[in-house]
Amino acid sequence: MPLSVDPNDAALFRRTSGLKPEYQAPPSRWRRWTRRLAVGFGLAGLLGVAVGIVAVIVVLSQFGQDLPEYRQLMDYEPAETSRTYAADGQPLGRYAEQDRQFVPIRSIPEQVANAFIAAEDRNFWTHSGLDYVGIARAVVQNARRIADGHRLIGASTITQQVAKTFLLTRTVSIERKVKEALLALRMERVLSKERILELYLNEIYLGLRSYGVAAAARNYFDKSLDELSLAEMAYLAALPKGPNNYHPELRREAALERRAYVLRRMTEEGFVTAEAASSARAEPLTSVAREGRDALVAAPHFAEEVRRWIADSMGEEVLYQGGLTVTTTLEPTLQQIATDVLRDGLEAYDRRHGYRGPVWTIEDPEETDWAGQLSDPGARPVSIPPHLEPAVVLEVDGQTARVGLAGGAVMDMTRADMAWALEGGEDGNPAELLEPGHVLLVEMLGGAGERQPELRQLPEVEGALVALDPRNGRVLALVGGYGEGEFGFNRATQAKRQPGSAFKPFVYLAALEDGLTPGSLVLDAPLVIDQGPHLEEWRPQNYAAGQFYGPRTLRDGLERSRNVMTIRLANTLGVERVAEVAERFGLGLPQPFLATALGTTETTPLALASAYATLLNGGRRIEPAFVERVQDRHGRTIHRRDLRRCPACGFESELPPELPPLGIPVADPVNTFQVTWMLKGVVEVGTARRLANLGMPLAGKTGTTNDFLDAWFVGFSPNLVVCVFVGYDQPRNLGRGESGGRVAAPIFGAFMERALAEGSASPFRIPDGVDMVRIDAETGRRPAPESQRVIFEAFARGTGPESAGATVRGFEDEIY
Repeated sequence: MPLSVDPNDAALFRRTSGLKPEYQAPPSRWRRWTRRLAVGFGLAGLLGVAVGIVAVIVVLSQFGQDLPEYRQLMDYEPAETSRTYAADGQPLGRYAEQDRQFVPIRSIPEQVANAFIAAEDRNFWTHSGLDYVGIARAVVQNARRIADGHRLIGASTITQQVAKTFLLTRTVSIERKVKEALLALRMERVLSKERILELYLNEIYLGLRSYGVAAAARNYFDKSLDELSLAEMAYLAALPKGPNNYHPELRREAALERRAYVLRRMTEEGFVTAEAASSARAEPLTSVAREGRDALVAAPHFAEEVRRWIADSMGEEVLYQGGLTVTTTLEPTLQQIATDVLRDGLEAYDRRHGYRGPVWTIEDPEETDWAGQLSDPGARPVSIPPHLEPAVVLEVDGQTARVGLAGGAVMDMTRADMAWALEGGEDGNPAELLEPGHVLLVEMLGGAGERQPELRQLPEVEGALVALDPRNGRVLALVGGYGEGEFGFNRATQAKRQPGSAFKPFVYLAALEDGLTPGSLVLDAPLVIDQGPHLEEWRPQNYAAGQFYGPRTLRDGLERSRNVMTIRLANTLGVERVAEVAERFGLGLPQPFLATALGTTETTPLALASAYATLLNGGRRIEPAFVERVQDRHGRTIHRRDLRRCPACGFESELPPELPPLGIPVADPVNTFQVTWMLKGVVEVGTARRLANLGMPLAGKTGTTNDFLDAWFVGFSPNLVVCVFVGYDQPRNLGRGESGGRVAAPIFGAFMERALAEGSASPFRIPDGVDMVRIDAETGRRPAPESQRVIFEAFARGTGPESAGATVRGFEDEIY
């Protein structure tokens, strides 16, 4: 029998079973494919998301684990330039691996920061390390740039640039960009925007060896940040893209275009008004000249001594990265005087010994670009000091020489301008000396509009000058040679030479310490010294060989620099006693030979100046000091020359506070004053009497070594000690008669005349325990009616002569 089905049950079955009614038409093919594609795309999307998540996890795990420690930037202190200054604050030197001056963000002018933000990262204050809007914009622009064949642009934020500069390398790779982005995101979580901007503005390289905005402001414009104009700020902000591409002199047009772009961006961001930007665009781009950027006090030998001291005492890393501020003892005015007088003195000596010929020769000067050759430093075979310039002889006759100068000017030199070099002086014939094509050195002398070239030449002889304050050891000026080479040989501190008779004061000090007085008599007569078996007898001679003067006072022996008297003193005292005195005064421990008394032990000009300063300072020895104070990058004092404390300083008082004296006592102030007083006679009547016409209280001692190899003068006023040395680097005879009194003393006199202003000189201070007694300078006794030279002599209390017939202790018993 047939099966019967309830219609209601059939409908329910179809709904629950998913079966279609028998009468429903099948779906179209298009609908089936559409549904299949939707399912496929859905599955692909889910797969893409999964793959993306996995990729992100892989990238983070691969690149995120080995990232540099970015938290170090919280306490990061970049390498800074160390700067040295003269005593008056003038810049002396800069030392750095990277020329940088760190400036806290609070001290950077707001518009300087705005200029860089506008040019480099317009969304800096709002993004979280990555500028997604900037990235999208860069993608669109790069698509066009690829089509046009242009270089791609980046979208790095300032935070990313900080990450790259501080923590990563500059290698261009996807790996570095990923790390850069990760670091930027992490840095934004721990560093404030202000700290990130501070790091960026102090670290970025801006050309001309400048790292950071402060160094760039100084090197480009010789200004501090708060002195910059809007145009100058915009130019600095134009440089991060490539400083060499926007050089203010070599790429001026590109630099102006980039500056204008920065000003336009600042206007768009609302940092400046359109009127201010327009005015800034019209401002010329003027950078300071190189000589302006490097304007330092001309003291290369002094500056090098300071550099060595810092490197030795604090380390080279601190010197070149620590951002030290070093105040030195240098007095620029005295330094310039020292440079001038030593140069003039060496040139004067050199001219006395004749003209040596041209520096070089230009063939057929009338047919060549002689002005260009003279102007090219690379064409010069020698280094020419700034006060001289090269000149080529174009024509010459018996009266004049027509010369061309580096700038193209042509001038006439008369016989008077070259008289020192001519045979017969001003009556000589220039044609016998010069030829066309000879390149000479000339010095332009005279006032404006009347300048005239005078013939000069570079001296072969060398020298040194040191000036220091005897009360505290401050080195006030130091010149280590004729030239100014930055790292040249420093004859003031490195040249060890025999001081000759300049050593004698320490022999006479030993005699005073042994109980003699300035009036004691010593025999100046022929002396024969037995030097031992198989050695010749030594017969010391005075400067005037063969001349002897009989019994003379200690004063006369030092004033007239009597060699035989000095040897007799040393022989009687014992040369070991003389050597001990020399060691106390910082001159080393000489060999125990009698010739030591005549200055055969080598020393440096600085050491000899320091020894004389100890004499003048009452026997208190103070080491010479080049550095007054050193401060670290935070302004904390980490070194100070004078460590004395002054509890009374800062309180109101009618009298100035008294400080304990500096230095270590190495001799009795009475004895050292007696030597000082005798050295005053050297200037008044002795071997340096040419200085007496200066009319100021001076003392000192000449020094001349055997065969006139070295010439010295060490002298002083009550507050200033100066040592002058002259000699060839490879010792050779200076010439007959070229003694310390003729070669070195005039340099000392020229220095003192300019250094000591009129009326500034004070008398030598007499210490307690000294009696100033009138005596006959020839006999050491009280003056008699027939006395020719009567002086006040310095005696230790109670040791002076009591009457005209009385003498003082001498070597009479030993000698006669």
